Amino acid sequence: MNALPSSVPAPALLGMRGVCKRFDNVVALADVALDVHRGEVHAICGENGAGKSTLMKILSGVQAPDQGEIHIDGQPARIDSLARAQAMGIVMIHQELNLVPHLTVAENIWLGREPRRGWFVDRERQRDGARACLARLGADIDPDVLVTTLPIAQRQLVEIAKALSLQARLLIMDEPTSSLGEADAARLLQVVRELRREGVAILYISHRLDELGAIADRVTVLRDGHHIATRRWADTSIDEIVSLMVGRELDQQFPPATRRPGADLLLRVRGLHRRGVFGPLDFELRRGEILGFAGLIGAGRTETARALFGADPVDGGEIALGERLLRIRCPRDAIEAGLAYVSEDRKAHGLAVAMSVAHNITMANLAALTRGPGVIDAARERQTAERFIEQLQIRTPSPDQIARLLSGGNQQKVVIAKWLFRQARVIVFDEPTRGIDVGARYALYALMDQLAAQGVGVVLISSDLPEIFGLTDRIAVFRQGRIAGVLDTRGSSQQDVMRLASVGPASLSLAPDAAPDTGSP
Repeated sequence: MNALPSSVPAPALLGMRGVCKRFDNVVALADVALDVHRGEVHAICGENGAGKSTLMKILSGVQAPDQGEIHIDGQPARIDSLARAQAMGIVMIHQELNLVPHLTVAENIWLGREPRRGWFVDRERQRDGARACLARLGADIDPDVLVTTLPIAQRQLVEIAKALSLQARLLIMDEPTSSLGEADAARLLQVVRELRREGVAILYISHRLDELGAIADRVTVLRDGHHIATRRWADTSIDEIVSLMVGRELDQQFPPATRRPGADLLLRVRGLHRRGVFGPLDFELRRGEILGFAGLIGAGRTETARALFGADPVDGGEIALGERLLRIRCPRDAIEAGLAYVSEDRKAHGLAVAMSVAHNITMANLAALTRGPGVIDAARERQTAERFIEQLQIRTPSPDQIARLLSGGNQQKVVIAKWLFRQARVIVFDEPTRGIDVGARYALYALMDQLAAQGVGVVLISSDLPEIFGLTDRIAVFRQGRIAGVLDTRGSSQQDVMRLASVGPASLSLAPDAAPDTGSP
């Protein structure tokens, strides 16, 4: 084959024209166009429900378009299955992980492509190949451990390693750093740069616009299923992208605080511990306060939250709500006491994905909807669901929509609506903005502030330090299963938090109301 003259540009690796997709009466995509070139990182931005994930599912063979054309290397292509997409070198890393929990890391990475020795799987080659893919990400994960034993951040790395093992020509990354800490996210971005240098084309979906600035060559913005604009990243700004995404100017990242934390204690934790996991922990939450849990991945923040909610057992300690000492043996005990937990893994622990939006919103407080013994008032349930759908601006065609069909951000809103309907007194938000767009994120921030202003105690677990500093009143910094110190947000810096999280309290003079290792105010 003769090489093309240098004056003739090579065709785009991917070309999409006039792509349309409708679900019942909802238009997901309308006449969308997209081009991606070899060795390019092309960012896709838009609010939840803008059509990003639908467009990527069409490209990866998960869904079929109603109309439109797809070209690969300038030639018409029909992508009617996941296997066909992979055969063309198109691989997608989904926001919601697609791993088999009861298989090992190595088995997941090579699932369906197992190396063989005769009739048998070559386990040694399988492990070595998995180890090489993980090493490329700088991930220290044993290939022989079961995926179900890994925290969500490490599962994300396994998913990425699985995609890398396919040696994709076009790699689609849907919120790949949403569950990663700063170190893991930085390593991933370096991998993206290396892949770009090797000529791999990358479609990168992220709500973290600041990270896109480090890797993106171009950005395409979608809104309400329509192509709004494509820009060279160097020729635009984050403010312009946000404006294109939401269709209006967004003046600030965080809403002004309206809450006034009280002096009286709402939640008091003393000596809470689980051997080999965390503790002993002491901390307090005041009425109307937002308390941040900061720290590196694996420091014990989520484990502490799950223990408070009764999802995991503890070996000792006390939890008091107001003056009442609680006995929490299971989530039911926590819910009845007035505690709520918005899990970082909404799909596994926050939603009944096969049930309707209405059923998910009301399931934690069915007693408020009963009409006679065991009979649920369907009209009141629907009215309740419609009220929260409007309040939280949940994008769904109706309260009857199955929860798994919503975008990730809208699923998160459904989980939050469930606890708002329950009228919980303390709500723990664990990485609540994971996979949520900038407009919806602002609305969620305002909601947290409103809850605190009404006297609800809020705990915010976040790996995003600007989020922690933009929302909280105090910050409990976790390190190796302990609380290294509690900082007053207004008098502290991100560097103070990172010092406590990485090396402990010895290197830092703590705020007057914080004590090393106890977290007692």
